[in-house]
Amino acid sequence: MTDTLTDHAFQLAGETAIADADGVLVLPDQRALIVSDLHFEKGSSFGIGGQMLPPYDTRTTLRRLATALSRHRPRTVIALGDSFHDRHADSRMDGADVERLTDLVDSVNCWVWIEGNHDPAPPPHFGGEVRQTLALGTLLLRHEPTEGPAPGEIAGHLHPCAKVRGKGRSVRARCFATDGTRLIMPAFGAYTGGLNVCDPAFARCFGQIPDALVMGRSRIYPVAARSCVPDGR
Repeated sequence: MTDTLTDHAFQLAGETAIADADGVLVLPDQRALIVSDLHFEKGSSFGIGGQMLPPYDTRTTLRRLATALSRHRPRTVIALGDSFHDRHADSRMDGADVERLTDLVDSVNCWVWIEGNHDPAPPPHFGGEVRQTLALGTLLLRHEPTEGPAPGEIAGHLHPCAKVRGKGRSVRARCFATDGTRLIMPAFGAYTGGLNVCDPAFARCFGQIPDALVMGRSRIYPVAARSCVPDGR
């Protein structure tokens, strides 16, 4: 039996936001769902390079994404960049996966592909519109986070993870990184790794280690920056 997911609501730059334990962010006032770094066909890309991984990451990612859309029923979906692992990823997708992604895009009123560094020109044949950035209320969505203050920014790219130590053991998991004024999304793709929020890359954005909304199996665990530890500790 699958555990029922419990959402975590919080304020982000004055807007109500909901973090889902499956790795999507919902903006209820906008009826929008945000997902980042899907990296479709990362597995087949590694296969071309001689690293043979099971070629089912796209299907797994699509199944999880379909579940999230079914739960939240958004009017708008924003894919926050690096949706496709490279410029030729769509040509390697299985026909059933192409059909499923097309159906997902068609299932909502508006689907926006934000350009990423892996996919600066997302393939047009799935539908939706392509943007470099997107403003929603007080929020500005883009793929790569701005270094320095950027109130209201929601970005991806860094694949945040948090490591927490306690009671003789440590746990490392994907997370939403935030200080309440801006947020960096976790990577959603099945084969995406993660960068510890204690890495200097996050301090360059937030000015310090950010707090983490850590993704558990069925709920979000808010973890203060002071409780996050670097890898290797």
